[in-house]
Amino acid sequence: MSAAEPLRLKFDLHCHSRFSADGISEPEAMIARARELGLSGFAITDHNTCECVDYFLEKGLMNANGEPVDGFLIIPGQEISTSDGHLLALGAHLPNLKGISPAEAVKLIHQQGGIAIPAHPFDYFRSGIRQPILDTLTDIDALEVFNAATTWKSCNQKAQAYAANRQLPMTAGSDAHHHQAVGRAYTILQPEQFNLASVLASIKRPVGREERYITKKDAFLKTWNLLLMKIKRGGGRV
Repeated sequence: MSAAEPLRLKFDLHCHSRFSADGISEPEAMIARARELGLSGFAITDHNTCECVDYFLEKGLMNANGEPVDGFLIIPGQEISTSDGHLLALGAHLPNLKGISPAEAVKLIHQQGGIAIPAHPFDYFRSGIRQPILDTLTDIDALEVFNAATTWKSCNQKAQAYAANRQLPMTAGSDAHHHQAVGRAYTILQPEQFNLASVLASIKRPVGREERYITKKDAFLKTWNLLLMKIKRGGGRV
């Protein structure tokens, strides 16, 4: 009997729902869009909250035991606004840690068995962690080297060069704030099993990426919602 074909799964590792202050995506619409594109799942990474994780659990769209639901796996997570920039926490359920140091955030993520990935690290217009701080984060698990919503393409190019120099695993994500943008970019993974623990482990050894930028319409919607949020809160970064 021939050996079983290895899994080859597509995961968008950076997605926002309406539970992010600048997001407008309905959770169910995000799943529908991802399924339409043939994704195996996505990471829900709302800004400084895991409310959408709780929503998915309550609605039966995510299993607390880490098993997929109807062949689809949602990775619980959060995009933490650390004191020095944005950090993705995948596979962890955390409270609002806004303002925490990146090093302390990585420590808390790892305590929960999660994966720590700096988001859009060289996009300083969007709170990317700057290189002097990145250099001190010796225990990050990967680096987001392609963000479909980055301000300038050169930001992604710099991130890829940096990751290559440090021999860090490289990930891609849409940074979708509207469900139509889900899956514009994704990471190709080859986990041993189709469950949360195995998928998280495979993020440390990704086998490929899909790199497409979000459309002008989605970029406008993201910028518009961010401006509205900042006006409502009187300025400051997310």
